[in-house]
Amino acid sequence: MSDFTLARGETVASELPLQRTHALLVGLFVVYLVLLTWIILWKLEIPFVGSGNLRRIKLVPFAASGSYGASDPLEVGINILLFLPLGTYLGLLRPSWTLWKHAGTIAAASLLLEAGQYTLMIGSTDVTDVIANTAGGVIGVLGIAVMRRAGRLRVSRTARILLVGTVLAVLACLVFFASPVRYVLKDVPLTP
Repeated sequence: MSDFTLARGETVASELPLQRTHALLVGLFVVYLVLLTWIILWKLEIPFVGSGNLRRIKLVPFAASGSYGASDPLEVGINILLFLPLGTYLGLLRPSWTLWKHAGTIAAASLLLEAGQYTLMIGSTDVTDVIANTAGGVIGVLGIAVMRRAGRLRVSRTARILLVGTVLAVLACLVFFASPVRYVLKDVPLTP
């Protein structure tokens, strides 16, 4: 038996047994992490390594500082939305973790992606992103916790919803990648 457990009172529909539900969630989680990495690091472009002059760090969250302007509210909102599924998956796959453990894991994942941007010289590393990403993930964890406490969480139904969402996200990313539309990188040249 896997280490995947349901919180007390949760059920898995008989048509989708526990081990199959767990395997589906793990597979979807891996696909989500690959998409998240591609979106955050390369903005749906062909992966590349930048040039040395693109290593920038913004340590003042949200406000303008030095050569950086204030954080764009739209980008902050997008970061929150991008990390909501991370919290949702963690809440489903690790229901026994405390909120602090979930938040620490989400913050570490966000910090790892920001460090990746710095290391690969493909964008600016921004504390605002870490805060927004962590907030989004925590909202996802809390959403699962609220549903669980209210007795409204059905893991198999939630897994199916995540399956549809992941398939739609993959299709949207592929359509964007294949289209002539490109995300304009503010601090990175488009040439790989």
